Amino acid sequence: MASVVAEIRKAQRADGPAMVLAIGTTAPLNIVLQSDYPDYYFHITNSEDLTHLKQKFTRICENSMIRKRHMYLTEEILRENPNMCAYMAHSLDTRQDIAVVEVPKLGKDAAEKAIKEWGQPKSKITHLIFCTSSGIDMPGADFQLLKLLGLRPSVKRYMIYQQGCFAGGTGIRLAKDLAENNRGARVLVVCSEISAMKFRGPSEIHLDTMIGQALFGDGAAAVIIGTDPDVSVEHPLYELVWTGATLVPDSEGAIEGHLREVGLTCHLLKDVPGLISNNIEKSLKEAFTPLGISDWNSIFWIFHPGGPAILDQVEAKLGLKEEKMRATREVLREYGNMSSVSVLFIMDQMRKNSIEEENSTTGEGLEWGVLFGFGPGITLETVVLHSIDIKETTMKAASH
Repeated sequence: MASVVAEIRKAQRADGPAMVLAIGTTAPLNIVLQSDYPDYYFHITNSEDLTHLKQKFTRICENSMIRKRHMYLTEEILRENPNMCAYMAHSLDTRQDIAVVEVPKLGKDAAEKAIKEWGQPKSKITHLIFCTSSGIDMPGADFQLLKLLGLRPSVKRYMIYQQGCFAGGTGIRLAKDLAENNRGARVLVVCSEISAMKFRGPSEIHLDTMIGQALFGDGAAAVIIGTDPDVSVEHPLYELVWTGATLVPDSEGAIEGHLREVGLTCHLLKDVPGLISNNIEKSLKEAFTPLGISDWNSIFWIFHPGGPAILDQVEAKLGLKEEKMRATREVLREYGNMSSVSVLFIMDQMRKNSIEEENSTTGEGLEWGVLFGFGPGITLETVVLHSIDIKETTMKAASH
């Protein structure tokens, strides 16, 4: 009997490594230009008398390296719900009513794009992972998305709520383990975020909250992850080689989010850029020493765009060349910080850059790369990626 069980366990596991097989991204149609945002923000929140705060907020926006953001909340919606515009007014019911409907809908748009690129019927999806910090409900956003997409009722679902900006890396880590331990699995990972939970007016006491108001944008992204691809239909983009998660030392309280009757309040209470830049190399060494890699300019980078100060300090600390963070800065410029969604947008941007520039691989011509997500805790998620040869996968598909 023991030998039978061993054979069953062996048969359940995949032969090859987990791979990203498709990516889909989307964002709300409503666009706000960062150059116009200080005037809009202080007008819509009835805070125009706080001229000194507006001056500070304007400087934050000017230094954000953001050109535009996409936001579900329009002026019309905010006019109809003035409590959302105050700094501290009871508004959780209103915010929840928006989030529990709109977050799965935005996720559906991204998932449909990923499924279309994947080229397989959605009935072949075996697992669903949904990540969001925008609203909590039962049944959750995973259940709602399953119904919206028309997935099989037997799809195995995992709901990741309230993890913040690192959850994109968490979803990938979980998907890797699921795909490699369930032969034939196709895992749909969806991250969807809208700022309806955390939009609020300025505060003279908690100035750190204005940073979030200047940085966060809305969006959704989806990836399909599986093993042993059918290259006649599926076109793998990245192998997921290794994953890790760790808490940054002495970072407790540095990034906090609290769900209250006034919505989701976010606070930066310590030197976040310094904490991340001073501790990131330890995670790099843990991930890449087994591969014999110690030159951080020899790998490609998918790094959560938490803000320009974080990017600048990480670049300086590691001696990174300017082009290493190119895809990250492109996403930050055009979408802002979309929390858990951002790293998937950057992954997509990198493969687009690679194709446009006729690089040999999806890693902008480089074989090995790293994905970093970070957020409350401070929690740091690390994923080692091996980029796929674009021409090789095209030739394999053509030969079938």
